[in-house]
Amino acid sequence: MATTTSRRSLLTLALAAPLAGTVLAGCGGDSGPGAAAGGDGATIWILTGQPVEGIRTDAIEAFNEANPDSALTVSSFQNDAFKAKIKTAIGAGEAPTIIWTWGGGGLRNYVENGQVEDLTSFFEETPAIKEQIFETAFGAATVDGKVYAVPCEDVSPIVLFYNKRVFEKVGAQPPTTWGEVMELVPVFNAAGIAPFSLGGQSRWTNMMWLEFLYDRIGGPEVFQAVFDGQPDAWSNPASIEALTQLQDLVRADGFVKGFASITADSNADQALLYTDKAAMMVHGTWTYGSMKSDGGDFVTGGHLGWMNFPPVEGGAGDPSNTVGNPSAYYALSSKATEEQKTAAKKYFAEGLNTDETTKAWISVGSVPIIKGSDSQFSSSEDAEWLQFVYDIASGAATFTQSWDQALSPTAAEALLDNIEKLFGLSITPQQFADAMNAVIGS
Repeated sequence: MATTTSRRSLLTLALAAPLAGTVLAGCGGDSGPGAAAGGDGATIWILTGQPVEGIRTDAIEAFNEANPDSALTVSSFQNDAFKAKIKTAIGAGEAPTIIWTWGGGGLRNYVENGQVEDLTSFFEETPAIKEQIFETAFGAATVDGKVYAVPCEDVSPIVLFYNKRVFEKVGAQPPTTWGEVMELVPVFNAAGIAPFSLGGQSRWTNMMWLEFLYDRIGGPEVFQAVFDGQPDAWSNPASIEALTQLQDLVRADGFVKGFASITADSNADQALLYTDKAAMMVHGTWTYGSMKSDGGDFVTGGHLGWMNFPPVEGGAGDPSNTVGNPSAYYALSSKATEEQKTAAKKYFAEGLNTDETTKAWISVGSVPIIKGSDSQFSSSEDAEWLQFVYDIASGAATFTQSWDQALSPTAAEALLDNIEKLFGLSITPQQFADAMNAVIGS
């Protein structure tokens, strides 16, 4: 799960770096731009992988040059190495001043153990900082009504992609409701085209379907109850209905045959879409870049279509809602000295989300979490796509964080295991709910 989680966080895909593996490439180290002399200054740990690593180090270097008395010492690590090292460092009371986090369950764990600073007053004292960031980015940074991390960098919602060529071939229109999704399934199967591509071996790809069905049927409150640890939250009637609807789609052959053996890491699920073997795909916005690079003229020729996940008839969820990665996040170690905390907050205020970083994220094909950044999209050949992602992320009534990031590692692994069984039709919706109720609060 660690690797796939990092893919959704880091592969926002940098259109300049189309292959998934390249974003995770790089080597960890303990040096960086503007490293402060001595060991008493503020420190920051970041993840490697170009081009995003360069954006991060450029921002730190610019801050250090402008603030030599508050300079940050930066260390960079590959994703998995970081996860192991940060756990050890925090447990030993030796965490960096500024802690990279995906928010959600990991951040909640930090909060419950008193390891990170409450930043609520920081945002209250500097309202302009919060006002420039998408409101939807703060959900995964908030625990029990208090903000413990600063949202930064870019957004990666999950969307429904579709192949315009095959829709034209069968004479169909993109679905506007869940009912129309189900009506399209036999149409595409009859034409020898899989209705939906799915890299089911990766499991988290399956999870995206449930995230949307739960939201569209019951609203974001259904999963929020799980996140809040409410007993038997998975047994909500809307939960059972979403699980049932999903299995109805599986039984109707809604997914490509053999989906359980297809991996998302190889981008095989994307290839099924751009080679006309599948009509649609629910996936993260980070896949746009690799489809553009690997799919011939599929993207550049205007054959790729996209839309937000359609509403379910009679459902309680707002159709503008989305799921995925609302942001990246930085937390502040509660064990840092006051001098280090002051330097960190200065970086949060002046160095993290700047005009320069906004331009940098756009230059690599990503949508920054900054309001109004869409005014700079016109110069990009992907302006239409970037505007779509911007509108989804900024306009969502609720942006639910990916479940396996929002939950604790224990609950997330149980979730992925039971989702695999659900898609394999080896357990019923009620059995899924019972298994997940057993790990609530773990």
